[in-house]
This record gives sequence, structure tokens and C-alpha cells, in this order.
Amino acid sequence: MDNDNKVETLQEESTTKQEEKKEATCTCNEKDEKHKCKCEKKSKKEEKLKEELTKMSEENKHLIEKVQLAQAELINYRKRKDEETANTLKYANQDIIMELIPIVDNFERAIKLDDNDLTDELSKFLAGFKMMYASLVDLLKKFGVEEINRVGEKFDPNQEQALMTDNVPEMEDDIVIEVLLKGYKYKGRVIRPASVKINQI
Repeated sequence: MDNDNKVETLQEESTTKQEEKKEATCTCNEKDEKHKCKCEKKSKKEEKLKEELTKMSEENKHLIEKVQLAQAELINYRKRKDEETANTLKYANQDIIMELIPIVDNFERAIKLDDNDLTDELSKFLAGFKMMYASLVDLLKKFGVEEINRVGEKFDPNQEQALMTDNVPEMEDDIVIEVLLKGYKYKGRVIRPASVKINQI
């Protein structure tokens, strides 16, 4: 075999090997339909799958956020309902207590009468009033009712309403001088502010 034939044979073998290698690695750009690789189709499929996966991942994240938000809202709603229920139970007797307070006021007006100006019979009657008044006050205390009496303290608009003023030079400004009508708290809540006279310099 001459040298020219050897060279041609080697070139053919080299070309064949290159084509086989291209087919094996599937990276060729052959225009021939017979040897056309499927890399391009495969690549497009992969891109489409990646896009769908990304989209699904975002939707999943969005759904998780919605579920978490719904759970947080439910927890807050339960807390609010529990607080409302607790307050309703705590202050369940407030209405009846508000009805009893004016009766206490009337008792107090009655027992302020001077025994010295009354007959023995009326004095005994007044003593009975005082006993009923004491029982009623004790009952209110038992249910968590307390008087608001802050004479000598600085006026607090959350607990008192100023109906009158006076000028007492030896006292500081806005000090409660006198309680005109008692105020009451029920389990820490002001149910009737005290009507007071305060100092105004």
C-alpha cells in the first residue's frame, strides 16, 4: 500500500471516529436529518421543566405564607375572644352593682342626719338604717367594689370629675379638697367617677 492510500485510510478512520464521538456525546450540530442530535429538544424540555418547577415553588411559597397568615389571624381571634369572654365573666355583675350604688347614696344621705335632733324612736329607726347600710357596703366590697376617695391627692380625670373649685393658698394646685359624690371602682374598673371639689390657685 502506497503512502497516499495510507493517508486516505487514516483520514477516513479519523473522520468516522469524530462522527461517532459527536453522536455519543450528543453535542453535534449536524444538518443532516439522519444524524441530527436531540440536544436542542432536550435542552428546551429541561428549560420548560425548570420554569414549571420555579413557578410551582413560588406558588407553594405563596400558599405557605397564606396558611401562616390565616393561622396567625386565627390565634389572634381566639385571644381576643378569650379576653372578651374573661372580661364578660369578670364584670358580669356590673349592671346590678350600678343599680345598687344609688341605693347606697340614699342610705348615706339618711344616716347623715344628726341623732341629737331626732326623737328616740327616730334614732332607733336610723340605727337600723345604719346597720342595713353597713351590710350593703360589706356585700359590695365582697364582690370587688371599692370607693374612690382621694382627698388630698392630685386630681385624676380618669377617676374623678371636678364639679367645683376653691382657692386654698396653703394647698397645691389641682388637689382634691372634698368629695361631693362618691365614686366607685369594680374590680379595678371605674364604674362611676367621683364628683369632687379641687383647688385652683
